[in-house]
Amino acid sequence: MNQNPVNEQPIRRPLIAMTCHFDEASWGGWTAEAVITHAWYAHAVRRAGGRVVFVPPDPDGDDIADRVDAVVITGGADLDPAHYGQDPHPTVSVPDPERDAAEIALLRHAWQLDMPILGVCRGLQVMAVGHGGSLVQHLPEATELVHVEQAGYFVYHRATILEHTLAARILGSGTIEVNSSHHQAIADPGPLVVTGRAEDGTIEVCEDPTRTFCIGVQWHPEHPQQPSGPLLFGALVEAAAAYRHGRG
Repeated sequence: MNQNPVNEQPIRRPLIAMTCHFDEASWGGWTAEAVITHAWYAHAVRRAGGRVVFVPPDPDGDDIADRVDAVVITGGADLDPAHYGQDPHPTVSVPDPERDAAEIALLRHAWQLDMPILGVCRGLQVMAVGHGGSLVQHLPEATELVHVEQAGYFVYHRATILEHTLAARILGSGTIEVNSSHHQAIADPGPLVVTGRAEDGTIEVCEDPTRTFCIGVQWHPEHPQQPSGPLLFGALVEAAAAYRHGRG
């Protein structure tokens, strides 16, 4: 009979904190406020070899970063433009102050720890705004390229990834096709470095070269049919495993 050595420890998969939000949902005959996000994120992390802990909005909960190995800031509704000193455009969604505050606090704490960070769509925008940047509040007034056509559906366009960047190491440099569903985008990335743009110049990728792994994308790699997904989430989980090992 094969036995494991007494002192052998099981391999622990990296633990990824993933933000989510409160929203009304229906299940099992109930309609109530629920903690919610796409299951795509959890599936993407699991396939990449990680484990997920979902983190609902908690403005005092940024210390969750002390207990995990990486953070994903997920997609969702618009950030309150007050965070970057602007009045809201008529198309901006109803603000969620608790989510905004919680995600910005978690982002900043994880950044200070040099913990791996991945921002997705709104998550990229949180990364920029959380470090002093700003947003284009309504892209249809700034570009003819369609970035969203109907809520709940993707449109597709090209994005170009710059050479000699973290994005290029993960995705390869050059042009890729991305899935898009957003009416806002980054105007000022703050201290982040722009490393990918759509064909109309819209910012599609930002990263922070002062951190070991800190990258955000404007598209949705968590979708199971998006080819960039396994690459991005695989790189995140690999970085999380290295972070865990370095932390001891």
